Amino acid sequence: MTAAQTNISIRLRVSTDDVAIAAVVTAAFGGPNEAALVARLRGDGDMVAEFVALDGPAVIGHIAFSRLDVRTGSQALRATALAPVAVAPGRQRQGIGGALIRHAHTCLRDEGEDLVVVLGHPAYYPQFGFSSLLAKLLDAPYSGEAFMALELKPGILAALKWRAAYPRAFAGAH
Repeated sequence: MTAAQTNISIRLRVSTDDVAIAAVVTAAFGGPNEAALVARLRGDGDMVAEFVALDGPAVIGHIAFSRLDVRTGSQALRATALAPVAVAPGRQRQGIGGALIRHAHTCLRDEGEDLVVVLGHPAYYPQFGFSSLLAKLLDAPYSGEAFMALELKPGILAALKWRAAYPRAFAGAH
């Protein structure tokens, strides 16, 4: 079953979702660390966008994007870090995470964002256009196959070397 075959809806997060989001993220990651990261990003004002997947009124998925400072010389990009994406354990492998990612990318592109990066599973995220090769253009605290980038504006990185700085909430988060 995919998200398209169910009664799943996706919308922007509202503050009344926060308790349910924390529960979904904690359950999906098997502990409180990722939910604490989300709370720190919100508290620090670094969150760019959050979306929830709903089955009726119940929050069953969540995705978050925080501001990423990406620049080379005097040129800066509107960039975000995807972290985390979570789906309630009983609802995983139904296409809900993918639906959240696709929906969010469309919204971010429409809002004028240039770039999204993720530190995630190298067999999962490339299906959404993420590339570890593209991420090599970023001087960031992460590297390797799990560090991937997606240009929301194709060619925006222009083969230049960019410096990427994560929000302080990420310090020690992974």
